[in-house]
Amino acid sequence: MITLTEKAGEKVKELLVAEQKAGYGLRVQVSGGGCSGFQYGMSFEEKANDGDQIIESYGVQLFIDPQSAPLLNGVQVDYVDTVQGAGFAIQNPNAKSSCGCGKSFSA
Repeated sequence: MITLTEKAGEKVKELLVAEQKAGYGLRVQVSGGGCSGFQYGMSFEEKANDGDQIIESYGVQLFIDPQSAPLLNGVQVDYVDTVQGAGFAIQNPNAKSSCGCGKSFSA
């Protein structure tokens, strides 16, 4: 379904410690909006909601809601740190196109 790279997993764990949210998971979701029709969202949550898929990747629990799951199938979340900036990058094989910011896509 969805995976983190090792680098992304380490960064998520680092952020959880910094925000004093030990034991929380990372919700990855898709919602309508953005420049291309759909946009990605990520947030820390203490527990999964009813109906969520729970996936573990590099020691991080990922929570995926049923509406987002089909659009996130095969997605890989990486963490990049370049001269242009640092942040999470999502590689989505289901995206027909994406905008220049990398935070929205069309399916």
